[in-house]
Amino acid sequence: MNRLLILCFILLSSLSFAADRKTGTLPKAFAGWQLQSSETSTNPAKADSVYFDLLKEDGLAEVEIANYAKAGRTLSIKAAKFNDASGAYSAYLFYRAPQMAAEEIGDQAASNNERILFRKGSLLIDAKLDKVTPMSGGELRELASLLPQASGNSANLPTIPNYLPKQGEVENSLRYVSGPVGLARISSPLTPALVDFSTGAEIASADYSTGNGTARLTLISYPTPAVAANRLKNIRAWHPAATPGTSATPALYSKRTGPVVAVLTGSIPESEAKTLLASVNYDADITWNQNTHFDRNSNLGSLLVNIIILIAIITGLAIVAGFAFGGARIVLKRLFPDRVFDRSQDADIIRLDIGK
Repeated sequence: MNRLLILCFILLSSLSFAADRKTGTLPKAFAGWQLQSSETSTNPAKADSVYFDLLKEDGLAEVEIANYAKAGRTLSIKAAKFNDASGAYSAYLFYRAPQMAAEEIGDQAASNNERILFRKGSLLIDAKLDKVTPMSGGELRELASLLPQASGNSANLPTIPNYLPKQGEVENSLRYVSGPVGLARISSPLTPALVDFSTGAEIASADYSTGNGTARLTLISYPTPAVAANRLKNIRAWHPAATPGTSATPALYSKRTGPVVAVLTGSIPESEAKTLLASVNYDADITWNQNTHFDRNSNLGSLLVNIIILIAIITGLAIVAGFAFGGARIVLKRLFPDRVFDRSQDADIIRLDIGK
C-alpha cells in the first residue's frame, strides 16, 4: 500500500512539473499576457501554406503557433525557429512588407498596424494584436527579452548585404537568399544555373531610385575570386552588355570585385548604372582567430598569484630548513658536548709571521 501511494505521488509530481514547464520556445506568460493554447510542428506548411518551400530552403527547424489573452484582449504569435540567424534574416526580409515601419524590438523589427514582425537571433516572430496600444511595443520588447539567443556560428549574419550601397536604396527593398527558391521569389533576371548555388553562393539585392528611373542591384557572393570570375564570364556570355534604346532586351551591367559579382538591371542611363556599380567595392575582412582570452598561462592576475604562492613556498621551505638545522644543532650538542659545537678550547691556528 505504501509503495502504491509513493508511486502515485511521483506520477502526480511529474504531471505537475510537465504542466508548469515552458511550452516550446514561447513563454507561458509575459507583460500580463497568459498563454491559452500552443501548437508546435516541424512542418513548414504550418508556418506558411503558400511559401513553405522558401521557409524550408531557409532552414526552418520548428514553428510554434500560440494564442495569448489578457483582460478581454487577444494576441496570436507565430514563432519560427531556424537552424541559424541567416535563415531567420532571410525570412524576415521576405515577409517585411514595403509599407512596414521600423521598430526597436529584438534584433530587427517592423510593424504595420496590428501586425508586428521581429527577429531575435535565429527566431522570427510574427505577432498579431487585436488592437495596438501605447504599451504594445514595450510588451513585445519584454517578450523578446525572454526568448533564447543564438550563440556561436549560428548567430552570425551574412556579410554580403553590407556591400550594397545605402544611398538611393528604396526602403524595405533589401532581400537575401541562398537558394533557387529564394531567387525565384525576388524576381531576379538571373537563373539558378547562372548563379550556381552548389558553389555556396549567397545573394543580396535591393532596388535603387535614380533621377531617371529605378534599378535593381544584385550582389552574388562566392567562396573565392576565381569562382566569381568564372561565374561572371558565364553571365556575360548569357547576356552581353546591351546599349539602352537600341535593343529590345533590357540592359544588364555587371562587374566583379573580389569574390563578389554585381549585376545591375533596370531602365536607367548607362552613366548612372556605372556610377551605381562603382559604389560596390569588396573589402577583405580578416578575422584574427588566435586564442586571445585570458587563461592560466596568459592572465597577468594569475601570474601575480603564482609569484606570491612561489614566494610563500620558498619562505616556508626556509623556515623548515632553519628549524631542521637548529634542531640538529641541539641534538648534536647533547650527544657530543664540547666536541662539535661550543668547544671550550679553540683549535690551534698556524700563523706565519712573515712581516716580523
